[in-house]
Amino acid sequence: MMKILIINGPNLNLLGKREPTIYGHVAFEDFLETLREEYPQCDIAYYQSNIEGELINKIQEVGFDYDGIILNAGAYTHTSIALHDAIKAVTSPVIEVHISNVHSRESYRHVSMISAACKGVIIGFGLNSYRLALVSFLL
Repeated sequence: MMKILIINGPNLNLLGKREPTIYGHVAFEDFLETLREEYPQCDIAYYQSNIEGELINKIQEVGFDYDGIILNAGAYTHTSIALHDAIKAVTSPVIEVHISNVHSRESYRHVSMISAACKGVIIGFGLNSYRLALVSFLL
């Protein structure tokens, strides 16, 4: 069974409530259950933190044992060289995801500090960005 970890960063614990015109009306936990039902061949773990160091600790904890990590680093995407370095330090491939099209939003969201360390980037498909990342690990 393929082991995949989804990591969500700051404020993503508020999905379904936070700015629904951008992030939608579905809580991530509800979407996660759907993913688990659709992909029973994957053991999908989930972790969320608003704290940068905790995200780094989790990447380091699983980054040599899991088949893949799906990371939505939230606002840390645009500021965290430390997350970039953590991704580069591990052997598990990491796919960066974003729910919204960050390139159609504020200019400070156009630059990612973590993209260069990731296997790939999926942007702008709503919660389906996570599904697309998961499918990419299965190919």
